[in-house]
Amino acid sequence: MLTPPARPADVLQRVVAEAARGREGPLVIDGVVAYGRKTIAQEIATIAGGLVATGVRPGDRVALALPNSADFVLASLACLWAGAIFVPVAPGDPAARVAHVLADSAPAITVVADPAPAGVAEAVSAQSEPGRVTTVAELRAASSPRPDPVDPTGLAAYAIYTSGTTGAPKGVLIGRAAFAAAVASTAAAIGITGETRALCVSPVHFDGSFATIFPTLASGGTLVIPTSAGPLFPRRFVRTVVAEKITLTGFSPSYLRLLLTGPDLPSLAGSSLEMVALGGEACTPAEIDALWRAIPDIRVVNRYGPTETTIAVSHFEVPHELVRSGGPVPLGTPHPGVSFHLAGDGGGLVTEPGVPGELCIGGSQLMDGYWGDPALTAAVLDDHLVPRRVVYRTGDTVYRAEDGNYVYVDRRDRVMKRGGVRISLLEISEAVRRAEGVRAAVCVAFSGDDGLPGIAAFVVTDRTVTAADLRRTVAGQLPASMLPDAVVTVDHLPVGSTGKVDEQALLAGAGLHRD
Repeated sequence: MLTPPARPADVLQRVVAEAARGREGPLVIDGVVAYGRKTIAQEIATIAGGLVATGVRPGDRVALALPNSADFVLASLACLWAGAIFVPVAPGDPAARVAHVLADSAPAITVVADPAPAGVAEAVSAQSEPGRVTTVAELRAASSPRPDPVDPTGLAAYAIYTSGTTGAPKGVLIGRAAFAAAVASTAAAIGITGETRALCVSPVHFDGSFATIFPTLASGGTLVIPTSAGPLFPRRFVRTVVAEKITLTGFSPSYLRLLLTGPDLPSLAGSSLEMVALGGEACTPAEIDALWRAIPDIRVVNRYGPTETTIAVSHFEVPHELVRSGGPVPLGTPHPGVSFHLAGDGGGLVTEPGVPGELCIGGSQLMDGYWGDPALTAAVLDDHLVPRRVVYRTGDTVYRAEDGNYVYVDRRDRVMKRGGVRISLLEISEAVRRAEGVRAAVCVAFSGDDGLPGIAAFVVTDRTVTAADLRRTVAGQLPASMLPDAVVTVDHLPVGSTGKVDEQALLAGAGLHRD
């Protein structure tokens, strides 16, 4: 099943080829409009013609400051048609961050919703050459005669900016060949076909959404992408799955925790929903078990892939036996054309099973580099560790199990030593989540008044559990060196624009900070 073509066709070519098959029914639905398979190629070409008419040339960047919508999907494919590099921009982000992304990527034009959100309008007007702004409707109206698709050879597909939690956001430039390889492998791993009806939940400025959008369209399935400036809350998610007969969806474990807070998820038992793909952050057996209690027959896939290695580089379908055993959820094995290597603390390669090391990824899905930053690119793309191969140093600590699957331990910067013992914040988080009365929890490192690192456990409880109760419970599971220094009860775990827990917001709310 994990065997895509040796040289996968370009993503745009695959989408257009599937549309040309002439099957009935829509290819893209967003709750406001539906685009049929027979007309979508013309729609994409028309928008591409508008881009060309406004002066966009192959290699130019086009900023897409659009919410989750069919407009985003068509505009991104139109950029590929015109040979441009699409740059997703979160419309709801602060104006300063939007301004940074626009200034760094220097787009030939910025495509906005009508009307543009205040932050986007403010950021655009602050640019040195304001006014290069348009909408999808205006691009349709400005279209020149339908252009031929630009030859994708050697071109980049998109530049996506990382969350920027540690410094300024970085533009990760992904080539068309890497994009094609990732889409083909993801479709093969999950089993996406022309019969798939996929729901895109993740925000489109986060590449986790691409694992749903592009493999579905390239396989001829139907994509449902509800218009939304934020996450679908549990009740709307359930209604959408039922109304649209969704068979596949994917999101982060943080979003899963949000869904589990509502009472409606069990109503999806026996529905059309067949598979949930989790990714973007580590998932735990307890979270998957909670999903199975709500929807017993659902298949669950854990996927892994840093932005710098294009969407996802490994998948693992989780068996019930693993969750019952309480063992860690593996990342799986690398996609065809992708290689995993573990770097040890001494700088050499780790080859023994069970020994952790920094995961380094090579092969067909590597980024072209960070936009406009060759020094940073050289710092993370290593050509010395593995002979005759360039690898991306992920900063993730993993080990290879006896069965060949790779297992995530934690981020290297989330693995710390206290009392001479090496510990993982993820391991502590899992212990806290197992405590009776805890609905959700995450552990975050902070800097104490003495300058030494501390650990804060942020927990959502059923209100019958106190911080003192939790400390006593966790003390019965963990050694003293791993006990949280602070237990903070919160109403909910805030989720940032990428669908992951906003750790900075939690620390700020508790009056704590990182160095």
